[in-house]
Amino acid sequence: MMDQIRRLVELLKDVLGDRLVGAYLHGSAVLGGLRPASDIDVLVVVARSLTDRERRLLLDGLLAVSGPVHQARPVELTAVVAAEVWPWHYPSTVDFQYGEWRREAYLSGVVPQPETMADLALLATAARAGDHPLVGPPPAKVLAPVPRADVVRASLAGVPGLLDDLDGDTRNVLLTLARVWFTVATGEVRTKDAAADWALARLPPEHRPVLAHARQLYLDCRYEQERWSEALRAQVRPHVHEVLRHLEQAVRPGGIHP
Repeated sequence: MMDQIRRLVELLKDVLGDRLVGAYLHGSAVLGGLRPASDIDVLVVVARSLTDRERRLLLDGLLAVSGPVHQARPVELTAVVAAEVWPWHYPSTVDFQYGEWRREAYLSGVVPQPETMADLALLATAARAGDHPLVGPPPAKVLAPVPRADVVRASLAGVPGLLDDLDGDTRNVLLTLARVWFTVATGEVRTKDAAADWALARLPPEHRPVLAHARQLYLDCRYEQERWSEALRAQVRPHVHEVLRHLEQAVRPGGIHP
């Protein structure tokens, strides 16, 4: 992993030069340890919006260092203009985001463009908590504190999309819902397996098996197809309804509906 991170840092310096304010590792790498299927998560702060040429160069470089096609970890890299994160405001605009789930679109000619992204509240919070600069000053110097209310709003904003992906990306959806519940309840951001541990301790026994299975898949599997028995599949939606019920209680009555 260290060689992959070194190549990422070199890419950022080569493409962005003195417009690079800082780059911060966050996620599993600094909040509990990388798991077999973990991405390398990097939040990049830039002085101004990327030019078209910089977007293309950064995208090409990331395509060359990220993902199982290169026998490497997937990279999720998010770049934001400094003025979007200091002073903080919600929602903020992300200037560039790369993720392996979009690889086919990138190869067909799509280049990441600025977009409003609620998740930036979570990324900034995680980067501040991780306190792991790859380039530049400590994250607390360039990322303003995110109010807990915005962390909660950002967590809840992703729930409808998660529910849409439940059948096709079951493991990730279940773990992310557990993390949403944890974040709404505590105001903190944790790894998926840590959030699952927290949720498992609070779920009724009949709703624990599917989350326990998803957690074990996350810990054991890399990129291979996840396996679910017919009996576990039958328990997935009741489990999701139970987690959403707890989320409603954590926010306010009627706050979320499955």
